[in-house]
Amino acid sequence: MANEIIVLITASSTEEASRIGTALVEERLAACVNIVPQIRSLFFWEGKTQDQGETLLIVKSRLPLLEHIIDRVKALHSYTVPEVIALPIVGGSSEYLRWLGETTK
Repeated sequence: MANEIIVLITASSTEEASRIGTALVEERLAACVNIVPQIRSLFFWEGKTQDQGETLLIVKSRLPLLEHIIDRVKALHSYTVPEVIALPIVGGSSEYLRWLGETTK
């Protein structure tokens, strides 16, 4: 199983995404966070379909840090149930993956 992961997190605004991303990088829970503004999310919540603008964080990290990432996101996020999902990185540049591992604690 791959140790490196991509974590997808949606946030209510670019400001919230920046606050979460900065914390994850500064605390060495993530090697890199990309912030993608102005995505459109369709989801079922509170008994109906929602259509909402959000900001997406693409977080590069390692599987052993996932629970810490989830805890930090929950502490910093405005949503009751924030989206935090992890996907394995199945391959990539060996230099980049080495840097990812060296950069995260």
